[in-house]
Amino acid sequence: MHATEDFDWGAMADLLEAEGETNSPYVRQALDELEHLSPRRVLDIGSGPGVAACEMAATFPDAEVTAVDGTPELLARAEQRAERLGVRLRTRVAEFPEGLADLGPADLVWSAQVVHHVGDQQDALNRLAGLLEPGGTMAIVEGGLPARWLPRDLGFGRPGLQARLDVAMAERFNQMRAELPGTVAVVEDWPGMLRAAGLTEVRSRSFLVDHPAPLAEGPRKSVRRMLERVRGVAAEMLDAEDVATLDRLLDPADPAGVDQRADVFLLTAKTVHFGHRPAR
Repeated sequence: MHATEDFDWGAMADLLEAEGETNSPYVRQALDELEHLSPRRVLDIGSGPGVAACEMAATFPDAEVTAVDGTPELLARAEQRAERLGVRLRTRVAEFPEGLADLGPADLVWSAQVVHHVGDQQDALNRLAGLLEPGGTMAIVEGGLPARWLPRDLGFGRPGLQARLDVAMAERFNQMRAELPGTVAVVEDWPGMLRAAGLTEVRSRSFLVDHPAPLAEGPRKSVRRMLERVRGVAAEMLDAEDVATLDRLLDPADPAGVDQRADVFLLTAKTVHFGHRPAR
């Protein structure tokens, strides 16, 4: 992750790990698209607590898989996870994108929802593509669809809360992008940006993450943590009624809260953009 952002990534470890575990079905589906590869070296750039990196280590057991992140606390989580799952995983502390040059080349480079945290996204993609061996493959996860968790009408508050949360979070995202050092406006045509980075055979696929109601404990905790995140960063963009609705949803003692209600679900889609570095 980028060190100049106003995020304490280490403090977000629980959220990031829960989110990674909840969204892991899309990672497995994306790796199915790459099962024909036999990479010797794999880099997960901006790996966080290593959920996807461990999936890659299991998928490519003969490869040297390295989780790369700028937050040592998250890499410690990745190491613990790999040991728990019995997979081989290396870790490397490196800032993104400044520290990429020292990583060495790889046959497969994966980076999920990291590039948008950098001011100059095209430059970040260029640097990621520069890590590829000739004939190597890059997979970038950006875009997709906002998660859905709750019915339109919750039985209290104004119906349509989720749509208003989407608007608030989109505005918060725009503010984050505008405040990044060296931010550069770019048309976020991810396949076009991969081609501009020198990659060929570019294609995109979206993968569904579908956890229907009633939710298991893990996805339910993930929904809670996502709502806590929204409450923490976007409350000022919501009216008082919607904030009160959020507070009730987050009240563990309330039967209508996300911890107890039976109709909470989790539905989203993640888009992965694949590109290939031509062989010499």
